Amino acid sequence: MTTIVPLTRTGVITVASVPANHVYVRHLTSPDGDDGVRRLADPRPCGAPSDQSVWWPPVMLDPEWIERHHAEFDVFHLHFGFDAQSVENLAGVVRSLREHGKPLVQTVHDLRNPHHGDRAAHDAHLDILVPAADHLVTLTPGAAAVIAQRWGRAAQVLPHPHVVDLAGLETPRAARDEVVVGAHLKSLRANMSCLPVLDILATAIAAMPGVVLRVDVHTEVLDRGSRHHDAGLVAWLEKASQRGRLRLEVHDFFTDEQLWSYLRDEIDVSVLPYRFGTHSGWLEACHDLGTTVVAPDCGFYAQQRPCLTYGHDEQHGLDAASLTAAVTAATGQRRSRWQAVRAERRAERVAVAAAHRVAYMRVLS
Repeated sequence: MTTIVPLTRTGVITVASVPANHVYVRHLTSPDGDDGVRRLADPRPCGAPSDQSVWWPPVMLDPEWIERHHAEFDVFHLHFGFDAQSVENLAGVVRSLREHGKPLVQTVHDLRNPHHGDRAAHDAHLDILVPAADHLVTLTPGAAAVIAQRWGRAAQVLPHPHVVDLAGLETPRAARDEVVVGAHLKSLRANMSCLPVLDILATAIAAMPGVVLRVDVHTEVLDRGSRHHDAGLVAWLEKASQRGRLRLEVHDFFTDEQLWSYLRDEIDVSVLPYRFGTHSGWLEACHDLGTTVVAPDCGFYAQQRPCLTYGHDEQHGLDAASLTAAVTAATGQRRSRWQAVRAERRAERVAVAAAHRVAYMRVLS
């Protein structure tokens, strides 16, 4: 194997980023391309398709990979992908990095994993990683406060960069006579409380002239052989659609361009039916494209980007009155509209890239 010598001495910092090809991580690089940071490409998992965008499961998150490749990077930066790891493996990753003098940077995206109904596994992972990290980053002051309270660690707060490519921020939104409120259920993540939210939405919107409820769901939810199938929800959706309470759209996963079109051209408001969570890339895409978001008050969505909120969390449940009020405000004639400005998003990305380079330099000093 050819050893790649780290490039710190030339001013370029080489980062083993887990992952590298997630849109969040790609947009940590300055759009000018001169931020002095090089991120290693994601190694293709054994058995994965040849498409280099595939990074799951992350090959780098393995003590043996670090043992073989530690000479090729300066800093190890963990973002996503440790969901399925054992505590023992993550502890081994930390030990291997220490043995080879490689600093660990972690961005705490999720304090509560949206894919886990039980929080215990994610908490155990964070209990290994957060105390061990040489530098912590998170996206909101609220998340930083929780990190300080739970682990006594300070986390640098840096905004989530744009999700939609900068050029796409200038595409005008489609004009419509009706207002479309969208609830995209995807493949029914563990943090979604679909039926209670939908029932309130359908009832509220039925009393709003010129407002339509659109519900999207992935095809596998209707497939009785899929682990994502929910017979009760499917029956409710089909009945509500037949009665004209909503427009039901069933399809496979959107490509990025299909998702941008959906958010920009097909809906005006996006309701997030979450009962737990922390931050949201979906919210960022809505902000990029000018789609109003109605988000729960769990997590720190309202600190992340401007949005309307309603009461919904694991402790207190769903507050119907606040959801109805938020949707009414989102669809009214004086409704608030928030949309990213390309120049501001670009400047923000440049600043975020510079902040990451400074953080890497500090852990290397």
